[in-house]
Amino acid sequence: MSQLNAAERRNPEAAPCRRRFLAIIPARYASTRFPAKPLAILGGKPVIQRVYEQVAGIFDDAYVATDDTRIEEVVKAFGGKVVMTSVNHNSGTDRCYEAYTKVGGGYDVIVNIQGDEPFIQPSQLHTIKACFEDEGTHIATLVKPFTVDDSFDALENANSPKVVINKNMNALYFSRSIIPYQRNADKKDWLKNHIYYKHIGLYAYRANVLKEITSLPQSSLELSESLEQLRWLENGYTIKVGITEVETIGIDTPEDLERAEEFLNKQTL
Repeated sequence: MSQLNAAERRNPEAAPCRRRFLAIIPARYASTRFPAKPLAILGGKPVIQRVYEQVAGIFDDAYVATDDTRIEEVVKAFGGKVVMTSVNHNSGTDRCYEAYTKVGGGYDVIVNIQGDEPFIQPSQLHTIKACFEDEGTHIATLVKPFTVDDSFDALENANSPKVVINKNMNALYFSRSIIPYQRNADKKDWLKNHIYYKHIGLYAYRANVLKEITSLPQSSLELSESLEQLRWLENGYTIKVGITEVETIGIDTPEDLERAEEFLNKQTL
């Protein structure tokens, strides 16, 4: 048992409480736009290996959660940890919860890291961990500010959800539309007048909250926008937002893989 300092002995509540973080990387083999995406080769390594290597060491433990033995074999081959999950999950969140139940308890926070983000950065992972220093945080995610140099088309892109946050850095709403709408300004000035935030699809959940949200029925807002995080907001959960300035490249299509290869080559040079 570790020694407590004098202040901690006088006030037991002052003793540090170290949270244990478990990273889960959902990885499906089937994909409409890019079948076998986790096993695609990027810079001589499978995409899933690059994601795993970016995550390992940041958290107390990390597992790939998959529904396919081919992915399982590849993860084991490069020395990673893997857990098999059902083929019937509707979301990565559901797959994360099953993986967590199979890995075992003892973790305070479960971090859901997409298996197609090989350039996720340690700074981003540390930022999402820091969100749980606020005891009121149920769920955490990241955003990246749009800049004045971004195009209006980038801001308007429905595949890039936007987030409105309050003064306590909690999410108020997520939308595929541009929020807020600047009624009295020309659209060419919107990025100059207001800081818009692009959602980065990285989530972390307190263990008990993850259990609760996977049993919630789909909500009306979620169905309208096709964004599962709106279900959590509708049900009263607090989503803490961390800010990152890092731009990463997710891989959804073979064309994305080509761009990722170019990005990797530039980094190497």
